[in-house]
Amino acid sequence: MLTSAETRRYDRHLRLPEIGSEGQEKLKAARVLVVGCGGLGCPVLQYLAAAGVGTLGLLDHDTVDETNLQRQVLYATADVGRPKAEAAAEKLRAQNPLVTVQPLRVRLSAANALEIMTDYDVVVDCTDNFATRYLVSDACVLLGKPLVFGAIFKFEGQVSVFNYQGGPTYRCLFAQPPGPGEAPSCNEIGVLGVLPGIIGTLQASEALKVVLGVGEVLSGRLLVFDALYMQFRTLRFQAVPGNQQLTGLIDYDQFCGDAPTDAVPEISADELRQKLQAQEPLQLLDVREPHEYAARHIGGRLIPLGQLADALSTLDPAVPIVVHCASGKRSRQAAELLLSHGFQQVTSLRNGLQDW
Repeated sequence: MLTSAETRRYDRHLRLPEIGSEGQEKLKAARVLVVGCGGLGCPVLQYLAAAGVGTLGLLDHDTVDETNLQRQVLYATADVGRPKAEAAAEKLRAQNPLVTVQPLRVRLSAANALEIMTDYDVVVDCTDNFATRYLVSDACVLLGKPLVFGAIFKFEGQVSVFNYQGGPTYRCLFAQPPGPGEAPSCNEIGVLGVLPGIIGTLQASEALKVVLGVGEVLSGRLLVFDALYMQFRTLRFQAVPGNQQLTGLIDYDQFCGDAPTDAVPEISADELRQKLQAQEPLQLLDVREPHEYAARHIGGRLIPLGQLADALSTLDPAVPIVVHCASGKRSRQAAELLLSHGFQQVTSLRNGLQDW
């Protein structure tokens, strides 16, 4: 039953025949887990909380960074440095004290995903990397949970619903992750600030439809939005036999090629500083993009990862090379490329500029 306070707050929902009191009670009883409280997660959480979803799980291990404020509209300048899950929970409780908010400041992994997700009815994927997307999808398949998916890239966004009433899964659309360097993150190539608001709102709409059981959800359909040309396209795809028959979770970093390899020696930020201060001979190689280098750099030579293979002849194999990027991922890929072409004195800056 709805309380008098809930009846007043959700009046405009109650006027809709497709929702009414019965539908609002479904929303009140629903438990939705939002994985990722960043650009997509912020609008998803705001609209689900406003709609009266009874229990919201906020899963994110990260903290608010100043660069997030351009698009992650739940946060303000004063939140920089705070855990996202806790800062978002505070804002949502102020927005709607009638819903239960559960901040989960943990890193989702194959070891804890099933335990965390089992308590929720619907999962909304607002993550920004392929390893976590495959993990979330596989866990939803194993648990029989519908998954509302969203992704953004520069000026384009995607939305779909997976594992809904036996429908296609994430693996039916994306059987394999992209190769190294084929799909850079928003941290690497940027994103239009309003784009996650548009895509996140669409995700919230699909999540509400799943809970309410109304309309036609985006199961077996991928909605693609182009902000530059204000165009929507819908691509249909079919379920692939066997994708619903998973037996367990795997090492998703390894599956997506994100796991560090023993073949690439690493150097810490402190060790590199000591070498630079001692003026030891080395080639400092930055494999980020030009706009990243312009915003912040530590010197050295800029050769974006995608151009490195064509520039090998310009590097001196007799002088040690230290490769770095923003997080350490691209620099490991670059170091592997150099090592495979006969360079022997190559190290990757551990964690990239995050520790600098």
